[in-house]
Amino acid sequence: MGRPVLDVRELTKVYGEGDTEIRALDGVSLQVEPGEYVAVMGSSGSGKSTLMNILGCLDVPTTGTYLLDGVDVGSLSDAQLALARNRLIGFVFQAFNLIPRTSAVANVELPLAYAGMKAAERRRRAMFSLDLVGLADRAEHEPNQLSGGQQQRVAVARALVTEPALLLADEPTGNLDSHATDEVLAVLDELNAVGRTIVLITHEDEVGARAGRLIRLFDGRVTSDSRQEPSGRHAVVGV
Repeated sequence: MGRPVLDVRELTKVYGEGDTEIRALDGVSLQVEPGEYVAVMGSSGSGKSTLMNILGCLDVPTTGTYLLDGVDVGSLSDAQLALARNRLIGFVFQAFNLIPRTSAVANVELPLAYAGMKAAERRRRAMFSLDLVGLADRAEHEPNQLSGGQQQRVAVARALVTEPALLLADEPTGNLDSHATDEVLAVLDELNAVGRTIVLITHEDEVGARAGRLIRLFDGRVTSDSRQEPSGRHAVVGV
């Protein structure tokens, strides 16, 4: 096995000082290998959102080391960090974050447009990405013409279009009903089955159960890190 996609060593994140000091992360260490599907769970205040922000290069730790696909994130300038974020990480957020009155395929193209890719190649890769999530036939639909589950699948396609080392999903089913949740989780199952590395933050047991590895956080520390047999997995038509 090659180098880990994520290699986190003794991360701490401290807010405030003195009497008001809060240790959001308190010595978190973990590695994620290529092709793993990891769920990070914890109640509100456990540190999972802080960890998510650091893994996503949206925040920096107070102390500790974070290697992303072999790159020491702590040594990067702001510009290099932005580049790493755009190229190495695909984000899926709870709120979809799609641009309204813009077609699904144009939404998926956005990261490639930021990277300066030519229009024809952008479109080809965006269509391939939409096909991966079973929505090639909805390419010209705008977000308000799609269901919640379809919108989140467009967001997954957008996250995949740069072929990132890591798919980072923050409560991806938090705004979805049970049917749409199944739709999105089935897509993630299929993506992992073909070798995508996924780290998913959730507070829902049934979502965490889909992953092959479950990490639990409490008070900024890893309290358990275990392999598990994923439950509820099934193939989805069109993926």
